[in-house]
Amino acid sequence: MSDPTNSQLDATDETQAQHSSDDPILAEEQAHLDTIYAKLESIRDELADSLEHGHADAATDLRELSAEIRPDVSGVAYDEVMETLAAIETLNAVIDAYNQYHDFSVDKLRRVLLLLRQPYFAKVRLKMAPDRPARDVYIGAAGMTDERSRPLIVDWRNPVAETYYNQENGTTSYTVNGRVRTVELELRRQFDITRNKINAYFDTTVAIQDSLLLGALRRHHSEKLRDITATIQREQNLVVRHEDVPALLVNGIAGSGKTSVMLQRIAYLLYRERQTLSPSQVHLFGPNAVFEHYIDNVLPSMGEANPQVYTWRDFCETQGAGGRDLGERTDPANLERLEAELPNLVLGPDDLRDIRCEDVTLLKNGQVAAAVEKFARFGVGPRFCTLVTDDLHDRVSRKIATMARDEELQEEMLGLDVDEQVRFFGETVSPETEEQTVALTRKWLEQRLAAAHDEVDRLAWLRLDRVAMRMLDSQAVSASEWLYLRLLVTGRGDKDARYVMVDEVQDYTLTQLMVLARHFSRAHFLMLGDEHQAIREGTATFTQIRELFAKTHGSVDECRLLTSYRSSPEITTLFSGLVEHDEAVRLASVHRAGVAPRIEALPDKDAFLATLRETVEAARDAEGLTAVVAADDGAVSWLKKQLPDFVQVIKNDQELPAAGVVLMSLRLAKGLEFDHVVIPDASAETYPDTPLSRRRLYTAVSRAMHQVTILAQGELTPLLVANE
Repeated sequence: MSDPTNSQLDATDETQAQHSSDDPILAEEQAHLDTIYAKLESIRDELADSLEHGHADAATDLRELSAEIRPDVSGVAYDEVMETLAAIETLNAVIDAYNQYHDFSVDKLRRVLLLLRQPYFAKVRLKMAPDRPARDVYIGAAGMTDERSRPLIVDWRNPVAETYYNQENGTTSYTVNGRVRTVELELRRQFDITRNKINAYFDTTVAIQDSLLLGALRRHHSEKLRDITATIQREQNLVVRHEDVPALLVNGIAGSGKTSVMLQRIAYLLYRERQTLSPSQVHLFGPNAVFEHYIDNVLPSMGEANPQVYTWRDFCETQGAGGRDLGERTDPANLERLEAELPNLVLGPDDLRDIRCEDVTLLKNGQVAAAVEKFARFGVGPRFCTLVTDDLHDRVSRKIATMARDEELQEEMLGLDVDEQVRFFGETVSPETEEQTVALTRKWLEQRLAAAHDEVDRLAWLRLDRVAMRMLDSQAVSASEWLYLRLLVTGRGDKDARYVMVDEVQDYTLTQLMVLARHFSRAHFLMLGDEHQAIREGTATFTQIRELFAKTHGSVDECRLLTSYRSSPEITTLFSGLVEHDEAVRLASVHRAGVAPRIEALPDKDAFLATLRETVEAARDAEGLTAVVAADDGAVSWLKKQLPDFVQVIKNDQELPAAGVVLMSLRLAKGLEFDHVVIPDASAETYPDTPLSRRRLYTAVSRAMHQVTILAQGELTPLLVANE
């Protein structure tokens, strides 16, 4: 992969400058845009009018149909009963039809409004067959057809749009319904469009002249990550459109767009499987809450809903494992030991507890033990767990039925006020017989004590912590161990999840990934990371990740991303020189030459602080966002006291500003990017010559897009001495 030359980039600018008002191609394309934009506005107005009048028509029709339905069919002739049932069926069909039309219209209106911001960003001219004329295909963030169902704009996720992302003029191909179609790409044109105005267009033939990409990269940092739909590069597109496989592992250098690619992949999957896949079936694991805020606009900007987003802490808490050590450093051998010893596990009374709800004991320990003993012959595991929980549900129901005959509880039920009666029974009640009173009391108790069944389902009757401690001969149980044992006992991971995306996978331990692989055993995984950004000891290597998912999911496909779209060539050279790469790997930046990194060692504390304050003062008035990235939270606390008040400290749950100067730890900076990065503690003490320090410094430097300043108080880290 070669670096772009300045002459190539300058030629791109010259091409853009030639697009003047007397350019016949520009005039032709503007006329086409005017036509498309007018059609989009017409479709918008028609949909808005249709939805408005459709609601009124639906209300009228439903009132008329409802009037034809007899409210009471008791004592009515059979034929009239059948007519009433037919009328109800018709009413239900009409309601379904209105709902379907409404949903279809709302979705189409959403796509139109998205396209009115930028109707399309590219055009390809394709010759589908030698004996047929070439046709133009315009590609946008969403698809739209005219009144005769002819495509006006093709969704970027449509198979034919792959010809644009292949970046190959001449013979190219795309895959549709599992079949490869070969076509001739005669023209690949990019557009910079704002609503109904073409700002510029570019005819591109090779990836290095991707003018939209280069223009986008010249912009300053945004407080929110932007979608890269118009600028997806070929190596990125291979990940976005990769075939659906059980596990896909993406190893990409810093700044190669891994997070953007992951989000585009989610959008692609939601489009391709729109009839069967819901955003709630997609789970995304990110490094921290700052990252979650950073990406939360990307999918909505493409017209898709966000998936469920977690940190590891969030996941543990939602699974009921909160309040424990998170288990990030738990030895994976402990999980293997739990699995190996489970077949020999025997539960005793001390491993069980009462089932309680609202301070009412519904089942005592002995009753729970009786259910456990009843099915002990099956051995502790998913079948045993299912049988015991079913039995406990029956016992809880029988207990509630017995309680319903208690006179004090009956009196309490009869004393409910009108609002409470309506809440529990849907109406006011006045039982006339003892059996009616018992039935109502039981109905009331079943609702009031419904949480008891939830307690049974979540294994509140089993002291998992105690069991795990005995199995591991340990005094405490981590969240990872607790979750894994529960999965072994119940077999109840998330069966509905379809896809799990793990960003910054190099920061996960093998133990964490073992839990996720078992919890989401039916889901397909996309894991993205950079093995050189593993900034904590003990995290899983890419080899371990491959071996684990080959074992749990059958196979692992791999992709590499080797081009930096974030950093200037100077910054890319600096951070890539900090770590060793495979011989076949040559990293590249697509940017033109920028500002050389500033690396400076200061002799004492006063000189260091003076230089650091001078640097942040200058950054305060510069464009974009500057981040002072300290090695750890302790350094952040100390620097906060030394720096001016305008420097904003970013904590775990905060969003990034659009501009200014922020102070944050390396841990929180992971996955983010900034116009200017200041590393204030690049001393030999903080960054000694160790593999971990190399990865940490690589990560810190690679957060920078345009400028990096590296300062040290005293001796400079030996990792940078040659670059000083």
